[in-house]
Amino acid sequence: MKKFVSILPILVILASFAAAFYFYPQLPGKVASHWNASGEVDGYMSKFWGTFLMPGVMAGMLLVFWLIPKIDPRKQNIREFFDTFQTFTASIFLFFGYVYALAIWWNLDGRFNLAKFLVPAMAALFYFIGDLVGKARPNWFIGIRTPWTLENETVWNTTHALGGKLYKLCAFLALLSFFWAEKGLMIVIIAIVGVSVFLVAYSYVEYIRQRSIQGK
Repeated sequence: MKKFVSILPILVILASFAAAFYFYPQLPGKVASHWNASGEVDGYMSKFWGTFLMPGVMAGMLLVFWLIPKIDPRKQNIREFFDTFQTFTASIFLFFGYVYALAIWWNLDGRFNLAKFLVPAMAALFYFIGDLVGKARPNWFIGIRTPWTLENETVWNTTHALGGKLYKLCAFLALLSFFWAEKGLMIVIIAIVGVSVFLVAYSYVEYIRQRSIQGK
């Protein structure tokens, strides 16, 4: 199972490139490339970039994800949650592959509420983000990296323990938002941004609290 999870991003990228080459002749000269929070198209690209940009970006992302555990000065800490990191990596590539599939479908004259189709996938992604954050050990690339979490391991641990729970709560909220029509996706975006900002502030407050406890 671990081996399959590790190669899943490669399979998603290969499938995306295969879809790009297969559907390219059938796509219009300009393809929809961006949708607003209501699921309405508000941006277009040329046929070539609209078809091949996402697979190319995913290929570049995979290189970054491969490098992170090798170049991080605290890579020994990443080894402690590496299985969780690999699961998260697989989930984020499945998410982008799914989004790419929706974009291709739309540009082949499929018509649907993109926001509603995105919500369940976002719920799954937020769950895996929460799982990763909750298990992350101090490092320079993965997790809630503020000056205060990086300075104090206790602050890192308390912030990430809370962050893991809050991001999983966002996953549950994302599932509920499926029933909130056009506003659902916007509510989810506001929630995830709000949680992220709150955790930055929390890490600072927790840092001050720990310094007070230590008498500094």
